[in-house]
Amino acid sequence: MIKWFKKRKKSPTSEEPAQAPDRALIKTGGDEGGDGAPEPTLSGDPGKEPDQGPVQAQEEEPKPEQEPGTARNEAKETGPDQEPFHAPDEAPAEAPAEEPDKKPEKKGFFKRLREGLSKTRSGFTGRLDRLVFGKKVIDEDLMEELEEILFTSDLGVATTQEIIDRVREKVARKELKDADRLKDALKQEMLSFLQMPEASLAEPAPGDPRVIMVVGVNGVGKTTTIGKAAMRFKAEGENVMLVAADTFRAAAIEQLTVWGERADCEVVRQKEGSDPSAVAFDALSAAMARAVDVVIIDTAGRLHTRSNLMDELQKIRRVAGKKLPGSPHEVWLVLDATTGQNAISQAKVFHEAIGVTGIILTKLDGTAKGGIVIGISHELGVPIRYIGIGEKIDDLRPFEPEAFVDAIFD
Repeated sequence: MIKWFKKRKKSPTSEEPAQAPDRALIKTGGDEGGDGAPEPTLSGDPGKEPDQGPVQAQEEEPKPEQEPGTARNEAKETGPDQEPFHAPDEAPAEAPAEEPDKKPEKKGFFKRLREGLSKTRSGFTGRLDRLVFGKKVIDEDLMEELEEILFTSDLGVATTQEIIDRVREKVARKELKDADRLKDALKQEMLSFLQMPEASLAEPAPGDPRVIMVVGVNGVGKTTTIGKAAMRFKAEGENVMLVAADTFRAAAIEQLTVWGERADCEVVRQKEGSDPSAVAFDALSAAMARAVDVVIIDTAGRLHTRSNLMDELQKIRRVAGKKLPGSPHEVWLVLDATTGQNAISQAKVFHEAIGVTGIILTKLDGTAKGGIVIGISHELGVPIRYIGIGEKIDDLRPFEPEAFVDAIFD
């Protein structure tokens, strides 16, 4: 047998490619001998071994492409030992998701508010940060730049001037020295303008509905705001009636009807061109007979400069008061925040004409003029009831001064 191996090694015809003998030996586990590693005891009958060696080497030729040792690794990967390679920790990793629901929900609302005010924050707070960056003291140059930032953020002339005067007083009294603390001082001043005592509203008599009259110019989202408010009242268990007193546009009546269907509310409507005050009168009669809790009256959008249309609002208010003494108990003015200083002008005219009790600011998510909220609240002394920060139903949120200021500054 040993002579045969030597003879085969010397024979030029029996030479195989260099890698075949070594890899064949590794793959087959040593069934045939090799250079320097003969194992004749594994071959069985010595007489038959010379014929089997070359045949086995040729049969195994496609497999020698693997690197040494891959046969063992392959066996481990495809064998029963494969189970430990599954991800046994996936199920336990989901356990932290079982957290209380209330806290994430609150964070979610603040996050949405912060995202809705992102344009205001970048336009106001971003410029403020750049103003105080690297400043050590509050000098006159800094105050002039601060005044420009406040005014261009649509806080209004009067509100801006009062904030500047208050800051100057603190600087003069040495209460405010460091420029880094200027941001906190402004935050407190703005919050003081937004925090006001609750207005004393007329309350309906027991068994009578609460009547809310909604006014505003064209295109501010008045009818949509009414629909969202109705759904909020319904969620609180109130029986709500909507009144389509905007009889100038058939589309307005249809739009309110759609919202009534969504909120599952009764809608009182008449044909286009009807007297709006007559529609309000009939609606209050029906509401008193059907034990309705809340009546929301939609009125026609109008320019605040048109005195004859403002007179019509006063007529609706008088007629409602005759049918149900004390009504309307609330008058909501809907304003488009994107109009900036024009919104303050609108608010003043409406407030003088019919006495606004609450303001709703819509489209705050689409403007960098969120400072208008502070200006309107301060100049009119009328509380902000709701703000709109998106198109979803729950994006009409009750106004919270602390959350609003935090969302702008933080």
